[in-house]
Amino acid sequence: MKKLQMVDLRSQYLDIKAEIDKGIQEVIDSCAFINGAAVSGFQKELEQFLGVKHVIPCANGTDALQVSMMALDLKPGDEVITTSFTFIATAEVIALLKLVPVLVDVDPGTFNIDPAAIERAVTPKTKAIVPVHLFGQTAPMEEIMSIAAKHNLFVIEDNCQAIGSDYYFNDGTSKKAGTIGNIGCTSFFPSKNLGCYGDGGAIFTNDDDLAKQMRIVVNHGMTVRYYHDYIGVNSRLDSIQAAVLRVKLARLDEYASRRRRAADFYDNAFNNHPKLRVPVRYAKSSHVFHQYTLVTSGVDRKALIEYLGSKEIPAMIYYPVPMHMQKAYLDPRYKPGDFPVTEHLCETVFSLPMHTELDPEQLTYITHHVLEFLNR
Repeated sequence: MKKLQMVDLRSQYLDIKAEIDKGIQEVIDSCAFINGAAVSGFQKELEQFLGVKHVIPCANGTDALQVSMMALDLKPGDEVITTSFTFIATAEVIALLKLVPVLVDVDPGTFNIDPAAIERAVTPKTKAIVPVHLFGQTAPMEEIMSIAAKHNLFVIEDNCQAIGSDYYFNDGTSKKAGTIGNIGCTSFFPSKNLGCYGDGGAIFTNDDDLAKQMRIVVNHGMTVRYYHDYIGVNSRLDSIQAAVLRVKLARLDEYASRRRRAADFYDNAFNNHPKLRVPVRYAKSSHVFHQYTLVTSGVDRKALIEYLGSKEIPAMIYYPVPMHMQKAYLDPRYKPGDFPVTEHLCETVFSLPMHTELDPEQLTYITHHVLEFLNR
């Protein structure tokens, strides 16, 4: 059996090695390392895949969020609503721009932001909502967009974990995650569903004016070379990373299918176990399983993870500390107990290996040892 990893990037690379190596070599031969043909080609292909007018490549997913807020001209003191159950980058950029992160709780089934909690958090200072499409499925965007329209708020989708997921509207139409709000953001960190071999990110929008402004912001605020009309940043996707992403983008739907097959195997093994709850699949979203995350009940989680480690099965906790209890984000507005769902999840969830290269032998080995620990 192959060695188990949370994400097996090497096996994935070996499967596409010829195309990856060819794309990288073409960039090296051209010496167009920044804003080369690979970047413009990837941009167009991602626009077509997502069905969105504008993709603005950038250096990473955190920059994508920051550039979005800069382009919207949010001012210090403006409030931005987001979830307490997410990776730190979501709130990090809000704080960096001297905006006020307003944290809310999540749905106990999908782990995504709770629209009712958003509605309760809106104040006259609220300017934007940042829903996070957590672990691979889209947040309840129809309800979120309704709240945003009611209160005249911007919506910035944090789509760093759910690229390729489809959201289904009540009228039967669908859109890709990240293309529903005013702006969508994603990360191409190597372990993501669409990952490069370094750092990378992108921003999506159907708004021509916002796209123009974000292109200016990512390039030092320049409108014409050496003429800087705005405060900007230096955030570019390099050509080698774009070459890698072009190869993987062509396989993204296939990769999602492989992840779903692995998730189905896990579900079949763990469904109805009294000590585990398998991931809830939201009916209005396809799930692309960036992570496969279980909720435990009456389980010594630390002992379980240590036991799996002794069998060379990696397991992770995403996320052990809620945002509102992180030392850097302690705020007198919040105290332990304010977000009971988030806090319960942080105490009970764990994630098993999830990637495109999992095979039946590995999945059988993993599920056998999880159940062996739970049933002893």
